[in-house]
Amino acid sequence: MGYEVASGIQSDLALIRAGAQGLADSLAVAPAAGASSGAPGGFAGSMLDAVHRVDAQDRAAADKMADVDSGRSDDLVGAMLASQEASLSFSMLMQVRNKVMGAVEDLIKLPL
Repeated sequence: MGYEVASGIQSDLALIRAGAQGLADSLAVAPAAGASSGAPGGFAGSMLDAVHRVDAQDRAAADKMADVDSGRSDDLVGAMLASQEASLSFSMLMQVRNKVMGAVEDLIKLPL
């Protein structure tokens, strides 16, 4: 029983790492200077950095949509693509969060 749980946790961890790496690879927006200087290292720092990148991508998409709405830009396709990329990035971040929460719940349920 213990071996199955451990292998399940290891496979979940591998999926989380792959998802986090895919998220980091898909987001080319660099965080603001000094934004991660006080962030903790390791997984928590990576998640905080990913949240900042997704937020920056969402803000950029909102700016593009606002420009199209106000008539300052006629790049509707670019604005829609930016909006869809931001939406997909947020969905991926939520999937990583759900996997982490599931792994934590599995760890809490482990008998000592």
